[in-house]
Amino acid sequence: MTADQPAFVLVRPQMGENIGAAARAMLNFGLSRMRLVDPRDGWPNPKAVAMASGAAGRVLDYAGVFPTVPEAVADCAYVFATTARGRDLTKPVMTPERAMEHARALIASGQRVAVLFGPERTGLENPDIVRANALISIPVNPDFPSLNLAQAVLLCAYEWLRQDSDRAPEVLELAGTALAPAIEVERLGDHFEERLEEAGFFFPPTKAEGMKLNLRNLWSRMPLTRADVQTLHGALRQILRRRDG
Repeated sequence: MTADQPAFVLVRPQMGENIGAAARAMLNFGLSRMRLVDPRDGWPNPKAVAMASGAAGRVLDYAGVFPTVPEAVADCAYVFATTARGRDLTKPVMTPERAMEHARALIASGQRVAVLFGPERTGLENPDIVRANALISIPVNPDFPSLNLAQAVLLCAYEWLRQDSDRAPEVLELAGTALAPAIEVERLGDHFEERLEEAGFFFPPTKAEGMKLNLRNLWSRMPLTRADVQTLHGALRQILRRRDG
């Protein structure tokens, strides 16, 4: 298995369905290094395979199984523990975002990294947490802080991929057209002013200049496409034809 990513270690997981769901969450975000510590119902687990649903099954196929946490992380230079417990231990506490940023830096320098996730009912115990170099604390509603195992895995996996993603945080889908250049938007503004002038919209005359500026500002705020501009020109022409017809 590839060493250019962290190993996600599920410690004493109780339900095969949650293991399978965690595998799906990992593969969604490009991770495949799963390790299991003493799974309650043994291994392999048909319920985990069923929940992994197809391609994510390969994460389970290559999952390492270990009897204890120390054995599961023996080859790792840095270990994170996802937990809301263990605050009586002196350790750095990071958000998933910061933890995965740090994990990338460590792995880029040639270090092996592991992330521990606790069992569904109790989470990680202090004997597990003391093996970690840092804690990951996921910001949640303090009145309902419990996260499903697969949800915790998904959040950390998402932050892992996001740290290396060049995807823009917002894009405009143009549906086969293109944004209108400034000259076309300017001409559309001229067309609207002409028609509105004919309709007596700019009244009283003392406010006309301000009203026109507001309309120009409206057009500049809109990400108008060429198709949008053509549609609006066509609507104005049709209104004129109906008026004069």
